[in-house]
Amino acid sequence: MAYIQERKGRDGKPCYRVQVRLKGYPVQTATFERKTDAKLWAQQTENAIREGRHFKTTEAKKHTLGNLIDRYLADILPNKPKNLRTVSAQLLWWKQQLGSYALADVTPALIGEYRDKLAKNPSYKGKLRSSSTVVRYLSALSHTFTVAIKEWGWLEDSPMRKVIKPKEPRGRVRFLDDSEREALLQACKNSSNSYLYTVVVLALSTGMRQAEIMNLKWTDIDLQRGRITLQETKNGERRVVPIAGLALKELQNLSRIKHKDLGFVFLSKNTHQPIDLRFPWEKALKTAGIKNFRFHDLRHSAASYLAMNGASLTEIAEVLGHKTLSMVKRYAHLSESHTAGVVASMNERIFG
Repeated sequence: MAYIQERKGRDGKPCYRVQVRLKGYPVQTATFERKTDAKLWAQQTENAIREGRHFKTTEAKKHTLGNLIDRYLADILPNKPKNLRTVSAQLLWWKQQLGSYALADVTPALIGEYRDKLAKNPSYKGKLRSSSTVVRYLSALSHTFTVAIKEWGWLEDSPMRKVIKPKEPRGRVRFLDDSEREALLQACKNSSNSYLYTVVVLALSTGMRQAEIMNLKWTDIDLQRGRITLQETKNGERRVVPIAGLALKELQNLSRIKHKDLGFVFLSKNTHQPIDLRFPWEKALKTAGIKNFRFHDLRHSAASYLAMNGASLTEIAEVLGHKTLSMVKRYAHLSESHTAGVVASMNERIFG
């Protein structure tokens, strides 16, 4: 229920102080120069409180985007250690640009304006950000709004719902052909680094990510059963990876030389951390004459070989540890002969 009192302001002119009192809610107070404005505010506030909108709107006016990002960085991001550095940098960019705005004033149009600024202005490295990078910046900001809505009650709805994300390019598919693979493996075998050959063979035969391989511990490997158990993966789930053939043989040979109680399989000599193979890897690429190729492309190579040898997209996704098929559809064209064989087999069985 609303109560309106006429008062005199400091300038001696009349003003109207209005209070909205509803059972179970704190009293809401405001002052207006005109009584009609006081009545309108009282009516709108009562309706908003009954519909559960008022206090969320108040919180959105009380807190800035900078407040939101600071709390997210302090309370939420530490629980995501893998992405901490990257997401921190992304959110601090948004804070620098829009941190002074109240959450109620952060509109889709405003975010869209700075999305375009992000894409058009070069990064500190002097390069323009790709559409994929811009999408990551938007995703980081979007999650802060989600937390503010679901856990903190600072917002009623996220402005990100109406912000259009840039279209990302199709995933890169760069894999080694037979001659490139032979040349690279030979260069790795001749490398001064004794681990490089085993690491590359393991990447090509399992499709494991570089971080997954380099952080392997002997306790993760079951040489008898031919499998690796990845305790920590990019999607946060444990994954079992089968190992066979040359990869299994290389690990068995390495286990005879290295003590299994040393922890990491590919251990640096001077530290208790995994070895850094960046320079031996780059030298091997140069020796093999291979261009436009990254370590992550070994994973693409493994997936491509699976596709060309008849594996379905579901099977490839399972081997690589993808939750959905969207990431492996880039290899669909490589398994066309396999799909054609399935269709031909089905038609022969049905129609004879």
